[in-house]
Amino acid sequence: MAGSLFRIKSIESLMATASDSGGHSLKRTLTAPALVALGIGGIIGAGLFVRTAAAIAERSGPSVVLAFIVAGIGCAFAGLCYAEFASMIPIAGSAYTYSYATMGELIAWIIGWDLVLEYALGAATVAISWSQYFNKILEFVGLQIPYQWYHSPLEMQPETGIHGIINLPAIFILAVLTLLLIRGISESATVNNIIVVTKVSIVILVIIIGWGFINPANHTPFIPEPTLYTTPQGVTHSYGGIMGILGAAGVVFFAFIGFDAVSTAAQEAKHPERDMPIGILGSLVVCTLLYVAFSYVLSGVATVEDFRTAGREASVAYAISTYMTGYAWLAKFVTVAILFGFSSVILVMLLGQSRVFYSMANDGLVPKVFAELHPTYKTPWKSNMVFFVFTALFGAFIPESVVGEMTSIGTLFAFILVCAGVWVMRVRRPDIKRGFTVPALPVVAVLGILVCGAMIFGLGWTNWVRLAIWLGIGLVLYFGYGRTHSRLAPGNQR
Repeated sequence: MAGSLFRIKSIESLMATASDSGGHSLKRTLTAPALVALGIGGIIGAGLFVRTAAAIAERSGPSVVLAFIVAGIGCAFAGLCYAEFASMIPIAGSAYTYSYATMGELIAWIIGWDLVLEYALGAATVAISWSQYFNKILEFVGLQIPYQWYHSPLEMQPETGIHGIINLPAIFILAVLTLLLIRGISESATVNNIIVVTKVSIVILVIIIGWGFINPANHTPFIPEPTLYTTPQGVTHSYGGIMGILGAAGVVFFAFIGFDAVSTAAQEAKHPERDMPIGILGSLVVCTLLYVAFSYVLSGVATVEDFRTAGREASVAYAISTYMTGYAWLAKFVTVAILFGFSSVILVMLLGQSRVFYSMANDGLVPKVFAELHPTYKTPWKSNMVFFVFTALFGAFIPESVVGEMTSIGTLFAFILVCAGVWVMRVRRPDIKRGFTVPALPVVAVLGILVCGAMIFGLGWTNWVRLAIWLGIGLVLYFGYGRTHSRLAPGNQR
């Protein structure tokens, strides 16, 4: 029994899965620049434009800059491990595939199920934010969606008492991007490249223009004295000092989610041994530099109190319109950039989810429908459609606050397993060709595990419980279906 739970899929069989013979493999169309753009598209979005202000207000003040550096360091350790795995096992599936090759089937199932939290629920969460900013864009031209048609039934407008009915814009954007992914990954990447150029240009513009409006008083003291802060929801956090910085790192970690989605496209990279490390590490470096500069400017332009009160929502636009005299037009451009940013994040998350389940279906752990490719476009279109329904239900009827930090804890858990897995593979299979090797292993892997574990600790016990419940549901599905239908199960091997 125990042996069957930890059966390992060999590297050789994984590579056979990537064979182009018979027309049953994903098409290799992505270059290194496209992968870097894919990563940037997945990273820059809700985290930068929303979570930065929350971290400033509730955790760290201007030392949010240091929090971004801490979170970036944790991601760098994991990113190095992802890069070695992706160059060694250029197969769709990300951390799921890597875990299957190193720690066995049960661990692979757990991480594959866990990635649903990161990608599917993450896409639904960002789609909800997209709908709110889409309504702001309409307001610029004198239009507005009624409250009840872009909020869930669990939400109410305080001023009028009107309850939401369904979030129609969230369903719309999920449907459009799902159809785009079905049409083909190269077409999706082209659209993503356009979005990436647009939003990165706006971010750089805010940094350059905003630098001249920084008030040194807002950066004094740069690291506030340790105290406690209670949010409007009644939750008390450590504010200031070292604990404030670590807490803020956990909050802004959401801003880094997306670079690991590059690894889910490994089977579609033209030269994965070279392109995957460039795509993963390149997108991470670019985004970390932008994050540090952006957070420094944002925390210097507006006060902590602004982000706790009037500037709590649409914080970037608020800071520009309130303090950057003569640049009201920039606030509108930023709102548009945020909308583009959210769109590309949803695109990458939907891509990642379908590719993980594509791999799991090929292994027999989930029904075969998730691996069926479109006869013309060679994309897992049925999987895309199933997850459209799943994410649309969440986006339409569940408020954003419900899923909250579950996306972050799912990603951190995946990072820990990848860091451990690359160490295990270096010991078990030193003979396998690696296009990229992690320097200073096992030090890098251990540091990655410790930093990511510390951020999980900082997310609090409520998120641990939610993760445990989610994994419990997954285990029921594994023992009820996956274990017996696995291609590695006795009688199923071929």
